[in-house]
Amino acid sequence: MLVSLFITCFNDALFPQTGQAVVTVLERLGCEVAFPEAQSCCGQMHNNSGYQQEAVSLVRRFVEVFEDAEAIVAPATSCVAMIRGQYPRLARAAGDAKLERRVAALAPRVFEFTEFLTDRLGIEDVGAYYPHRVTYHSSCNSLRALALGDRPLRLLRAVRGLELVELAWAEECCGFGGTFAVKNAETSTAMLADKLRHVLDTGAEVCTAGDNSCLMHIGGGLSRQRTGVRAVHLAEILACTEQTAPAS
Repeated sequence: MLVSLFITCFNDALFPQTGQAVVTVLERLGCEVAFPEAQSCCGQMHNNSGYQQEAVSLVRRFVEVFEDAEAIVAPATSCVAMIRGQYPRLARAAGDAKLERRVAALAPRVFEFTEFLTDRLGIEDVGAYYPHRVTYHSSCNSLRALALGDRPLRLLRAVRGLELVELAWAEECCGFGGTFAVKNAETSTAMLADKLRHVLDTGAEVCTAGDNSCLMHIGGGLSRQRTGVRAVHLAEILACTEQTAPAS
């Protein structure tokens, strides 16, 4: 199967290793991966900040770049939620019936990474090895917008050497929320403090998630407190094998 990688601007700018890990896993499973270089931002930041016209321009760009793709995979729950949940509304608000039809045809082919592995490929064991104690943070979009359920957990449970420990109050937001963390810094920091306490209570070495925006927020807090706990994207865990897994 030919899979088109939508890496998202956040990963492209700050976490390129996540995109590399996605490619590693998909190619290991027999997929051919394409990377359309004309791709850009999904428009989430613009939409969330009230700049709908600018967001519509990016909707059009996304459709033009990925319209012919068999399947589009992104390692970011928030961006996939934006495409599925907000693109139809933005196209409709712009009064562009043709764009609305194109979005409706494309959206079902856009997958979050763990969703693609479990639902489209029907795979839970990707051949990974990661000998560490790990806890999983469910992003708000994975829980509410995409309803991923236990898909990420099933993938983690199949990783050899990995000890998965449950995170208390896992349904609570970490406090990032994109521009929310900037506009409401004090509230965001208080929410982060709660999340960090729950992460540390697990005794985990690693906190993972399906969205690097949450992990940047959580990882920053863990680093500033010098906890020794790392934040690692789920794709990077699944990319590890006995030959490549990091030492304790």
